[in-house]
Amino acid sequence: MKLNLESLKNQKQWESKNIELPQFDIDKLHKNTNESPEWIHFGGGNIFRVFIAAALQDAIEQGKTDKGVIVAESFDFEVIDKYYRVYDNLSLSVIMDAEGNYNKRVIASVTDTLKCSDDINRLKEIAVNKSLKMISFTITEKGYAIKDMNGEYLKVIQMDIENGPQKAVHTMCIVTALLLERYKNGAHPLALVSMDNCSHNGDKLGSAVKEIAQKWNDNRFVENGFIDYINSDKISFPYTMIDKITPRPADSVKQKLEKMGFDQMDLIITDKGSYTAPFVNSEVSEYLIIEDDFPNGKIDISSDRVIFTDRDTVNNVETMKVTTCLNPLHTALAVTGCLLGYTLIADQMKNDTLVKLIKKIGYDEGLRVVIDPKIINPKGFIDEVVNERLVNPNIPDTPQRIAMDTSQKVGIRFGKTIQAYEQKDDLNPEDLVGIPLAIAAWCRYLMGIDDDGNEFEISSDPLKDELTKCFEGIDLGDEVDLRPILSNSEIFGFDLYKVRLGNKIQSYFNEMTSGNGAVINTLKRYL
Repeated sequence: MKLNLESLKNQKQWESKNIELPQFDIDKLHKNTNESPEWIHFGGGNIFRVFIAAALQDAIEQGKTDKGVIVAESFDFEVIDKYYRVYDNLSLSVIMDAEGNYNKRVIASVTDTLKCSDDINRLKEIAVNKSLKMISFTITEKGYAIKDMNGEYLKVIQMDIENGPQKAVHTMCIVTALLLERYKNGAHPLALVSMDNCSHNGDKLGSAVKEIAQKWNDNRFVENGFIDYINSDKISFPYTMIDKITPRPADSVKQKLEKMGFDQMDLIITDKGSYTAPFVNSEVSEYLIIEDDFPNGKIDISSDRVIFTDRDTVNNVETMKVTTCLNPLHTALAVTGCLLGYTLIADQMKNDTLVKLIKKIGYDEGLRVVIDPKIINPKGFIDEVVNERLVNPNIPDTPQRIAMDTSQKVGIRFGKTIQAYEQKDDLNPEDLVGIPLAIAAWCRYLMGIDDDGNEFEISSDPLKDELTKCFEGIDLGDEVDLRPILSNSEIFGFDLYKVRLGNKIQSYFNEMTSGNGAVINTLKRYL
């Protein structure tokens, strides 16, 4: 068995393996999408393939739409060459429950894949089409960053600003250039929708696009009318909240698929560090909450797990999840897991001290300031995370993966709760324990030395070089001044010393660096 369109013609072979096949005419879907495209998606990674593209497939099978989605790649072109096109743009979804059951499904809602390096003209043709309703994104939080921690434009952004829209390279600049083409060809309405796991993702996307456009206007690459267009109600940047644990493809899943008779299930690691495969392994739980703001009409992918609602509700759900009920717990597990030598999140959940840490952050500290979004119960959400999701041994998720880009996350995942404690009369940031311990553990993690005194590789992070400079030539037991990190408002959104937590975190850190075993002993001492 091979994952391609030709192989799908032998339906009995797939059905005999309990694999769900697309319940629609794939050729007709491609034809309809090519004639009247409605959806472009940037960053067709694992969560897109197993959740977003699957939600669209549900809508197609239910007769809600007869159009697919076009994937655009502006960063890692190997994903297109080595995965998508090799497998006819198909994906094999493998949903794994805690009992070890595999729910397998072929996803065929992606009709075309384009590389911005080679296919930019085709992408522009699609972008100016009046039928287009949405450009969406799963490019990770750092994909929207156009400045470094010092507030200076990234080099690639500066080059794009100077070179203008015709030579755009960065994703945010390419998207702004596509909007320019749409403006020139009728100024049709459009929704730009970040589906990334970050707070106020619509604002991050909108801010980047508008700032780039203004810089091009200053340099006389674009006219004032274009600025008016992207700031008008014709262009929207809705908020979303997405939640589904989607680890890197696992070798154990590959082996099981091969035993079933699958061929060419190879795991792929690109030069840019993307981990992909013909299949996507993921958990059962999933949520996508979307602000219903689509000026050219929305693509109805609504279900019991994909909910369109108002901005306030999206914001409350996202705040609940990102700042309280899941993401802070994930980050705390990630940095401590790397320090303690774990390679599987589920195994960390067998460590009573680490479970106490995330329960302290979630139940004791976070729930005191969370806003109940009404459509999802916050405590119930944490219950599901702690008791069902993180403990699932069949989800091969690693602390090393989750520790990626932590500098882009700590300000939201921990900073928002700290701010809430600072703003409420009956709460005091100095009373926090779990969150300061997690931040101290992150700083300890940046040393690249585990709790046994062995060196390890720090996960990728856009600020990795700048942050690790603080620890150059430092060994366990040496003094380190964390002020350059803890006082950096670009990281946390404020100076941690001004909310009376800097010294506490420094003290925890000092204890964690006192020698081998100091990390786990410090956690035990305060938990």
